Amino acid sequence: MNKRNLGFTTIAILLFVVILMFYFNGTKQLYGNDKESIVKVINSIEGYGNKSIEILEIKDFNDLRVVAFLSNNSPGYIQFNKNKDSNYKWNHIEVMDNETFSSFIPDLPMFMFVTNNENEIAKMQVTINGEKLEQEFTPNEATVNWMDLPQTDKNEYTFQNYKYYDKDGNLIEENE
Repeated sequence: MNKRNLGFTTIAILLFVVILMFYFNGTKQLYGNDKESIVKVINSIEGYGNKSIEILEIKDFNDLRVVAFLSNNSPGYIQFNKNKDSNYKWNHIEVMDNETFSSFIPDLPMFMFVTNNENEIAKMQVTINGEKLEQEFTPNEATVNWMDLPQTDKNEYTFQNYKYYDKDGNLIEENE
């Protein structure tokens, strides 16, 4: 084998090794298929990389996955959609920093409440589209609660008269 062929063979082998290294070590898509991968997805999102994540609940609704979590003890949720390969790809994340009690409306006709262990709210009342609804919570415990929203023809909701009560039934806060 002459020097020219040896040079081409060496370059071809090196190029092949580089391609293999890029293929096996390249950035891989992260999916929310299980608890561990969900934490990795959250930590991969800009602004959430250095935060402690505690998964409170994973709930599936057909091809939609909603995950309630605490980010540095602040309530939040991340939403995933199942793709054609049955992997869950994230499409929305929301965290309410420095709160103990937060409500969210994922892509569902439901209210989701996420609390941390500093929450003192034991009951909430709200009027939605003219219907008075009530939800109870466990104070001083990280929890996730769900409330169905009233049915509507327009898929629009009006929220009024929020009232929050402590474990003794005392009014903590009221918002008209």
